[in-house]
Amino acid sequence: MVRQSAAPAGVQTSIGDLGTPLAAATFVVLDLETTGTSATDSRITEVGAVRWRGGEVVDEFSTLVDPGVPVPASITLLTGISQSMVAGAPPMEEVLPRVLAFLDAEPGTALVAHNAPFDTGFLKAACERHGVDWPGYPVVDTLRLARAVLSRGETRNHRLATLAAHFGVPVTPTHRALDDARATVGVLHGLIERLRPMGVSSLEELRAVTKPPTRAQRAKRHLAEGLPEEPGVYVFTDARGASLYVGKSKNLRRRVRAYFTAAENRQRIREMAGVVEGVTPIVCSSELEASVRELRIIAERKPPYNRRSRSPERACWVKLTTDAYPRLSVVRTVEDDAPHIGPYNSEREAEQAREALLQAFPLRQCAHAFVPLGEAAPRVLTVGGGRWTGACVLAQMGRCGAPCDGSESLAGYTVHAGAARAAMTGDPAAVVEVHTARIAVLADELRYEEAAGVRDRLTAFLRGARRAQRLAAIAAVPHLVASRRTGAGWETCVVRHGRLAASAVLRPGTDPAAFLSSLVATAEYVPAGHGPSPNAVPAETELVLDWLTDPATRLVEVEGEWTCPLRSAEAHTEMTHWAHGRASAQ
Repeated sequence: MVRQSAAPAGVQTSIGDLGTPLAAATFVVLDLETTGTSATDSRITEVGAVRWRGGEVVDEFSTLVDPGVPVPASITLLTGISQSMVAGAPPMEEVLPRVLAFLDAEPGTALVAHNAPFDTGFLKAACERHGVDWPGYPVVDTLRLARAVLSRGETRNHRLATLAAHFGVPVTPTHRALDDARATVGVLHGLIERLRPMGVSSLEELRAVTKPPTRAQRAKRHLAEGLPEEPGVYVFTDARGASLYVGKSKNLRRRVRAYFTAAENRQRIREMAGVVEGVTPIVCSSELEASVRELRIIAERKPPYNRRSRSPERACWVKLTTDAYPRLSVVRTVEDDAPHIGPYNSEREAEQAREALLQAFPLRQCAHAFVPLGEAAPRVLTVGGGRWTGACVLAQMGRCGAPCDGSESLAGYTVHAGAARAAMTGDPAAVVEVHTARIAVLADELRYEEAAGVRDRLTAFLRGARRAQRLAAIAAVPHLVASRRTGAGWETCVVRHGRLAASAVLRPGTDPAAFLSSLVATAEYVPAGHGPSPNAVPAETELVLDWLTDPATRLVEVEGEWTCPLRSAEAHTEMTHWAHGRASAQ
C-alpha cells in the first residue's frame, strides 16, 4: 500500500478519541428528592439542577413536584418536604419536559449526580411512564469518582456531606434538591482538580476513570510527548523494540497519552505500562488506511497485549470439494475456486454450517476417494489405510444416496452437488426452507431446545454464506477507485481484488486529474485471489466493504463488475429473525 498524504480522518474503536476538554464541557449537576428508594414504586418530589461550565455556574433550575402519592413521614423527617408542600406543585408530566429542556439546552451536556444510578433511574422511569424516550446523556457519577480517586482512609466515607466538607464546599447538603446539587458541583470541582495532575483533561477521560493511574503509568506519560496530532497507527514497544500493543486513532498524541492516565483501566494495559519503553507512530492519510494498517500489523507481529485480530490464519471455511463426487469439508485456507462459505472464527461454527448443508442435501460424508466408471458403480479408493466395506449407515437413513455402491448414479449425485453449490454461492432458499420447516414443527411440539439447535445451524450457514458472497463480489474486481468527502478534502482509496492498494486525500486546490493519475500509478499491484478469498485477510476486505457501501462514498472508477446475487444470503436475514423467535418461544 502506498501512502500519498496525511489528513485527520481516522477512527479509534476502543475508549474513543478524548475530544471534549473539561474546560469547555457543559455539566448539568442534578439532584432529586423522592418518596422512597424504588424507581418503580416511588415518585419524585423535588428536582434541583445546576448548569456548570468552565468552573462557573451558568444557570439553575428548581421545582417541587406533586408525586401523586402520599409522602411518607420518614421522608418528611429526612427532607422537610411534606404533603402540604407538594399538594400545589406541578405534576411530573409538566415537570419532565422542563427538566429535559434544561438538560438539552446545550449540545453535548453531561449529566452529573452523586450516586447517579439512583437519579437517572428515577428519570428513566418517569420517561417510561409518560411515553418519553430517555435521551441517554453521558453520565458522570461523583460517588464513583470519589471511590476511585480518594485513597483509603482519606475520608471516613463517600457520602455527599462528607465529601463537601473534605473539599471545603461552601454549600452544606440539606437533603433538598437544589442545595444538594450545588454541593455536588463543589465536589465535582474538587475531584477534577485532583485528577488534573494525573493527566485527565477531557470529559471522556473523566467518565472512564475507575481508579487512579499506577506509578508505572505516570512514569511513562512522557512517551506521548512529541507524537503528531494526526490520524494513524501507534505501536507500543519494549526495551528490545518488540511490539507489545497496536492501536489506531485520529489523534495519535492524545490517544497515546490516555494510556498513562486514570482513564485507562484495562488491567492488561496497566500491566503493559510497566514494560513499555517506546511508541512508534505511523501517520495515515485516511480513516480506512489507519484501520487496515492496524489489522495488518497485528496479524504480522501478534503483539501480546492485543486480543483481537491476532490470528486470522485460524479462520475456518466450509468447502465443497472439486472431485467427481464432491463432499463438504472444513478447511483453514482457500486454495482453489471451489465453492466456499465463511470465514468462521471457530471450527464449531463452521461445523454447524456444514451440518445445515447436509440436512438440506444428501451429500456423502465419507472421506473415500472415488473414481467414476461411467454408469457403473465407481471404484472406491480408501483414504488413510482404511478399507471400504460398503454403504454406510447414512445411506440406510436416507441422508446419502450411496454412490459408493452404485445406488446413486454420477448424474444423480451431481444434481445434489449442484444444488449445494447454488445455495453456497447464490440463493440459499433450499437450506432456509428445510430448516424453517423443521423449526416450525419442533416449536409446535414444544421441543424448543432442538429447535434452537436447528436455528443455530441455519444462522451459522447464512452468516458464512453472506460473508463469502460479499467477499467474492469485491475480490473479483481488479481495480476500483472511490472517494468520500471529509473536512480536509476528498478521502480517496484504490481497492484491487479486495485489498486496499492506496489511500490519499484530495485537498482543495489540487488538480483532480493529476491527483487521481498519480494515486492509481503508485498504488500497490494486487493479483487475484482464489474464489471468495480476496488478496487480503477477510477482516481487511470487510473494512473496505463497509467504507465502500457507506452512503457518503462515491465510486470514481471500476474495472469489471461489482455485483452480488439478487437472492443472496443477505436477502434471508429477516428469516433468521423469524427462526430465532420461533426457537426461543419458550
